[in-house]
Amino acid sequence: MAELRVWLIRHGESESNVGGPSSTPGETPLTPIGFRQAVRLARAVPEPPSLIVTSPYRRAQQTAQPAVDRFPHARHEVWPVEEFTYLGSLEGRSTTVQERRPHVQAYWNRADPELRDAGAESFADLVSRVRTCLRRLGEHRPGPVLVLTHEVFVKCVMWMLLTQPGAADRRAMRGFRDFHLATRIANCTGVELRSTEGERFDLVPNRVAWSTPPG
Repeated sequence: MAELRVWLIRHGESESNVGGPSSTPGETPLTPIGFRQAVRLARAVPEPPSLIVTSPYRRAQQTAQPAVDRFPHARHEVWPVEEFTYLGSLEGRSTTVQERRPHVQAYWNRADPELRDAGAESFADLVSRVRTCLRRLGEHRPGPVLVLTHEVFVKCVMWMLLTQPGAADRRAMRGFRDFHLATRIANCTGVELRSTEGERFDLVPNRVAWSTPPG
């Protein structure tokens, strides 16, 4: 089986990344810097992808557009690789990252992997989405594949490939939280995955060298 390469990339700088308020996670747009990052990212892709995947969120789709324009023969699909959004009680309220911080801390301190705050996604749901994504990627031949996604989703993929957790239980959730806090994925950077056996991927050491994070 031919080797499959996957580039898993976080979206460009968004308005919420620079402290702006947001009320609906999926509608936050890129900043002017984010748009420039997206253009440079598209130019830096080293070979034509056969598939470009984006999350349904606006900032990821805006980041993908220059690559879609550069590679018109690549298929473009929307997959559920959106950001981990778990504070359902804040949905519809315009809040900043700073204002959400105590709610975020309380959620992770509780460490309940099945908790769905006001119907939002649980940690177990996130792990399930990552596993589904890896399975779908493993079914895709030939490659390469460019995936425009979000910081926590990229980190969860990395964590799962590096630690091979079993059940998405309380211990796993705490382990992921530690990994998340210790790891940084800048805007328009990410990781490369390689596979020769279906959904069994290896994480290529270091981040994708050709991505260009500066504004």
